[in-house]
Amino acid sequence: MLDPIAARLESYLDLLSARQKLVASNIANMSTPGYRTRDIDFQFEYMSQIDGGAVNVVEPDGLTVKNDGNNVSLDREARLLAENALRFNTASALLRGQIQIMKRAIDEGRNG
Repeated sequence: MLDPIAARLESYLDLLSARQKLVASNIANMSTPGYRTRDIDFQFEYMSQIDGGAVNVVEPDGLTVKNDGNNVSLDREARLLAENALRFNTASALLRGQIQIMKRAIDEGRNG
């Protein structure tokens, strides 16, 4: 019922949710020997989701591996959490705006 912009915002929010789960999992496993950081190529995945593709989880390159084989960086994950929260807040505000526009149009149709 909402316009294509709202549908894209919904896909964007779904992708942000998937990334949030991955980052939380990375943090939860930062002391697990052999655990490897998982992430998504955000821009690629967003474009894929528009076309209906599934999220592809990848292991980021260039991370320092500790002696136990774990490569989780708390600094990196904290940055990703903050970035994800900012993106989520922006996208949800835009989606709320789209819903308010639709609501106003419906209300005007009833009163007009």
